[in-house]
Amino acid sequence: MMPPAHSPILIVDDDAENRELLAEALATNGYEARLASGGEEACRMAEEQEFGAVVSDIQMGAISGIEVLKWFRKHVPETPVVLVTAFGSVETAIEAMKQGAFDYVTKPIHVSEFLMIVRRALDHQRLVRENRELRAAFDQRIRATSIVAQSRRMVEIFKLVGKVAQTKSSVLIYGETGTGKELIARAVHDNSPRASRPFVAINCSALPDNLLESELFGHVRGAFTNADRPRRGLLEESSGGTVFLDEISDLSPIGQAKLLRVLQEGEIRRLGSNTTMKVDLRVVSASRRDLDQAVKSGGFRDDLLYRLKTVTIPLPPLRERKEDIPLLADLFMVRYAGGKDIRGFSTSARDVLMGYEWPGNVRELEHVIERTVALAAGPIISAEDLPRELGEHRDAAAQRDQPATVTGSRFAIARRKAAAITREELLDALNATRGNKLHTAQVLGISRWAINRLMDKYALSSPADDTAT
Repeated sequence: MMPPAHSPILIVDDDAENRELLAEALATNGYEARLASGGEEACRMAEEQEFGAVVSDIQMGAISGIEVLKWFRKHVPETPVVLVTAFGSVETAIEAMKQGAFDYVTKPIHVSEFLMIVRRALDHQRLVRENRELRAAFDQRIRATSIVAQSRRMVEIFKLVGKVAQTKSSVLIYGETGTGKELIARAVHDNSPRASRPFVAINCSALPDNLLESELFGHVRGAFTNADRPRRGLLEESSGGTVFLDEISDLSPIGQAKLLRVLQEGEIRRLGSNTTMKVDLRVVSASRRDLDQAVKSGGFRDDLLYRLKTVTIPLPPLRERKEDIPLLADLFMVRYAGGKDIRGFSTSARDVLMGYEWPGNVRELEHVIERTVALAAGPIISAEDLPRELGEHRDAAAQRDQPATVTGSRFAIARRKAAAITREELLDALNATRGNKLHTAQVLGISRWAINRLMDKYALSSPADDTAT
């Protein structure tokens, strides 16, 4: 299967053989590569065209891979940078992660691991780009910090919001607690002709019957004890704008009856007054409960429901749109970092966030990121920084964030595996692949560099038809 179209991948290395090897691995798997012999050339090339990702060796000449990383973080921050490091400098690579590297690969390179990291880097850049374009297409009036998503279900909801916002139709938003119902309601308002008028949010679950009329309709002076001055109600305040009725299913039967009358007549009367006044209301309501079921059980008026649900918007829980989690996590990280030097998440930390079910949805994710940013020890948030409430997956991932050791690391295992290959096994594999070193490495499950070392060890020359130089 060919990968989706991406901008070229920039390979930066002052070793020509290494550059060609990585380029061949990418080309074999359908990716386009550009080659730079050093950091200065890489930065110059990046000024002239966009790259989907950058793969740079750390140890180079005048400009190191760390300097390349810093340049891209400053000038092209959306481009993910993957660093290649020698086995003995893993600590350097981990430090580079703190500087904002997307990931790192340790020599000798395993092609499958390298390609997996490249794919993830390209997917990350694609998500960032798509979300930026989506926000711009949705409407400039929606604040960039208010709502982000790129999942298909949310994109369809954005499209529906864009259509219904231009009308005066009532909108009913369904969703679990914490899914962002009020954000969608505000998006409807902000993209409507009423955007310059008030958006008034009313929590129906916090409206007791004895205060309901005063809160919704206002009162005149002397309407009740301590009513020493007239007061406008929330519905009057929202006239000409949008009234958001949150948790409408919690509104009492008395409140339902009074609200229905307002929607039917288009007028209100302040408590204690004998006169009515017209109000121009655009109603957006939200519920965590199924109101159709509430009608059947007698807990909600069917005539009111018909007034509220001209257009229905169902919001999926976060566990059903996990592709939005990285974007939301980045958004909250920036929001709560303040002046603190927080630059991103480690790969393992992102794995933990993706693996958790988020029963509290986006609101829970926001609170977790806020807490994590406040307590994080370094600029890169690791799995260990995340709360233990995220489960056993968090503890396993935290171990992966620790620096690898010589004994027991996958790199040491790879070296031992290469050392066990005999001269005859190497010759058989080379003959089977017609001398293609890259394919030979894949057959034997070792790196291209290991093939070269074994050929030197056994005094074998490259076959004439070796196409993997």
